[in-house]
Amino acid sequence: MIFSETKLKGAFIIEIDKKEDERGFFGRSWCRNEMEQHGIKGVIVQANTSFSYKKGTLRGIHYQVSPYEEAKIIRCVRGAVYDVIIDLRTGSSTFKKWIGTELTSNNYKMLYVPEGFAHGFLTLTDNVEVYYNVTSFYSPGAERGIRWNDPYFNIKWPFEPVVISVKDRGHPDFTQNMLK
Repeated sequence: MIFSETKLKGAFIIEIDKKEDERGFFGRSWCRNEMEQHGIKGVIVQANTSFSYKKGTLRGIHYQVSPYEEAKIIRCVRGAVYDVIIDLRTGSSTFKKWIGTELTSNNYKMLYVPEGFAHGFLTLTDNVEVYYNVTSFYSPGAERGIRWNDPYFNIKWPFEPVVISVKDRGHPDFTQNMLK
């Protein structure tokens, strides 16, 4: 596995170190030892799949508050997404900063999202499937959200979403009180 830390401390783009031959390739997408060598700890307790029919579908931007924060490893297994994470860790040097990266079924990249981050994505193609592992069980009472176009973060999406759930459209403007 090839780890590249992003500009957000503790968040990584992870690429499969492919061993190729005439059949195709083989590579690891999870190795606890390699993860721990990069300071990534935690036990995966859930695996989730998200499927979106239409290009321009926005999902997120979601997070869970303490003590239910979750780390995630995200991979697009069909189609392509523009994946966005925001550092919401109040003590972090990258607090309130965001990054976006393209994950596709062809580039085999994964995004490691540490605990205390918000996460969302915009589909870049029709029929997109995203698979992610998480380190905390879903806790509806601890779930929070940030609106995709919140002026506080000024996220630069590739284009404006065309499909957004009522819930995701209705998130209020960000305030630090939302972290409780």
